[in-house]
Amino acid sequence: MMGEMNPIDVLGIALGTGFSSGLNLYATVATLGLLERFGVIHLPPSLHVLAHPAVLAIAVVLYFVEFFADKIPFVDTVWDMLHTFIRPPAAALLAYSAAGAAPAHWRWAAALLAGGVALTSHGTKASARAAVNTTPEPVSNWALSFGEDVLAVWLTWMATAHPLATTIVVVALVALSIFLLFHLFRFARRALQKLFAI
Repeated sequence: MMGEMNPIDVLGIALGTGFSSGLNLYATVATLGLLERFGVIHLPPSLHVLAHPAVLAIAVVLYFVEFFADKIPFVDTVWDMLHTFIRPPAAALLAYSAAGAAPAHWRWAAALLAGGVALTSHGTKASARAAVNTTPEPVSNWALSFGEDVLAVWLTWMATAHPLATTIVVVALVALSIFLLFHLFRFARRALQKLFAI
């Protein structure tokens, strides 16, 4: 991807990095930075800073912290609660910066869209983890965590390489997330009702 971005590029990167940031912000930033640093992709000039060794080092270290925190039941819930205030704003900032060559209205639209998509994927992840933490076995938690990491890295790459395809994939993922959130909310409400009925 070059510095000049058309509306489809802006939409693809906003949706792709937005959804992936909601799942794992640090994997998203590290993936963008590493792909740029090794010349696999060419990010807009406003995102070249992600390939700086200091930014990459912090993103990779935080990714590994999240990697382990994400595998421990209830620690992952606290981690997700804290990241409600980090992932969506960071996704909005990434999209705003990525659309640096676009007109101001496109940049703000991309930021708002990415933030909303990140909040949706983050909410789905956090709710699914809270539901899985009610089961005693750890395998489901680990499987979800690995799956989220793989999806975050793949979507980040897709957003830069195939923005139109990414747009279609993310629209489907957001629809699935809304469906899951609806059912997870009903599950949480029933669990709370049982808890307070005791």
